[in-house]
Amino acid sequence: MKILLIEDDRETGKYIVKGLNENGYTVDYAAEGKDGLYLAMNNSYDLIIMDRMLPGIDGLSIIKMLRSVRKKTPILILSALGDVDEKVEGLKAGGDDYLTKPYAFSELLARIEALLRRGNEIPEQALQVGNLKMNLENYTVTRGGRKIELKPREFRLLEYLMRHKGHIVTRTMLLENVWDYNFDPQTNVIDVHISRLRSKIDKDFGKELIKTVRGVGYKIEQ
Repeated sequence: MKILLIEDDRETGKYIVKGLNENGYTVDYAAEGKDGLYLAMNNSYDLIIMDRMLPGIDGLSIIKMLRSVRKKTPILILSALGDVDEKVEGLKAGGDDYLTKPYAFSELLARIEALLRRGNEIPEQALQVGNLKMNLENYTVTRGGRKIELKPREFRLLEYLMRHKGHIVTRTMLLENVWDYNFDPQTNVIDVHISRLRSKIDKDFGKELIKTVRGVGYKIEQ
């Protein structure tokens, strides 16, 4: 298993690298945000361990950049910021787990093992609602066998709806998970994209799949 550690405290970094090596892991180490981002973007890792407070580019910014290009590597955040709001912010940014400093090395190992087990589960490669199908391996969408061309943001929007099929998806959920906004920009960006999506996957197919739940949000169902 290959792990990337991004930690600006070099003594702490050496200690973690040594401990992980002793437990059979191969570790790449970066002490600055920009170096860690470069390694994460250009290499394949089973897990990334990332300090939140980093010089240059902070940990949350790195996570958001990785998730924006669909890097799905599990990320464990290390931070001295232990308030609930800080943890929530880290997880919403795209982190998979959050460990507060100081911590026991045995707990760090246990969390690493848990994330690696989760990462080894076979990922879902296809989504389907009625005769609408999405292939997550080659990023294609078809309805009734007819190929539908979607722009990247439209694809992300449809993927999120399909992952929550039959359930109401609120505007806040869409802003946070499709646009990576932690605030409402007070624009009609969601309505515009939903309208474009409907014109591509519902128009001329006879049955509308995307439903508006007035005053709440949207849902997709057969």
